[in-house]
Parts: sequence; structure tokens; C-alpha cells
Amino acid sequence: MHGFSIRRATPRDYAELAEIMFEAVRDGTPQYTETQRFAWIPEPRSGPAWHNRLSAQTAFVAGTEESLFGFMTLAQDYLDFAYIRPAARGSGMFRLLYNEIEAVAYRSNVKRLWTHSSLTAQPAFAAVGFHIKTK
Repeated sequence: MHGFSIRRATPRDYAELAEIMFEAVRDGTPQYTETQRFAWIPEPRSGPAWHNRLSAQTAFVAGTEESLFGFMTLAQDYLDFAYIRPAARGSGMFRLLYNEIEAVAYRSNVKRLWTHSSLTAQPAFAAVGFHIKTK
């Protein structure tokens, strides 16, 4: 996939971000059973709680003028959401979104970023320098 751009998310994007998250989990996480995927996200998120959570964070989206394909958010030093549509994986989108998040963190004097990553996302996080810890 080529020809996408990265920009800050706006509240108008939030419904589409919920769809990206839903699609990424339900259609793009083969390491998890259908029961686990349903428990993770039974339906796309919506409503005031979803909007408030995203509004309280720095969020970037990747896509074209017609459609979004991925997003990533930062809440202080915590990388909260990082989702890419399955069809867009391998496009470099994750790294470009992460670069924007890292730049914001650097300008805010954040010394260390951390996240709770799915098994699916661990290789992408490792590729940008995260150290994977397991219990």
C-alpha cells in the first residue's frame, strides 16, 4: 500500500478508528481464538467513553483522503492504541505512525515509552526498539 499520509486524528475520525480497531482484532489476530477476539472487542467502540478516551490522548491516523487504515495514540508515556487494518500490514504504516508518536514524546521530554501489546503487534513494536517482557 502506497500513497497514504499521516496526520493528527480529529473527533470526526473516531468512528472510523473504532472500525479499524474492530477489523484489526476480529480479522487480523490469528494468534487468538474467535472467543478471545470476541471478548477483546465484541463490537466497535462508540459513545462518550470512546470519544473522551481518544480526546485525552495524542492520536495520529494513517490513510488517504477517502479512508483511514491505521492509528496510534499516546497518553503521556503510554502507547495506548496501535491498530492497522489487516490489508495494510507490511506497508510501513506502523513505523511511520510510531515515528510521529515518538517525536511527540521526545518534545514532551518523555524518557521511556511503554505499552501492553498483543501477540500480533509484538514484532512491530520490537522492530521500532521496544523490549518485549513477558510474565
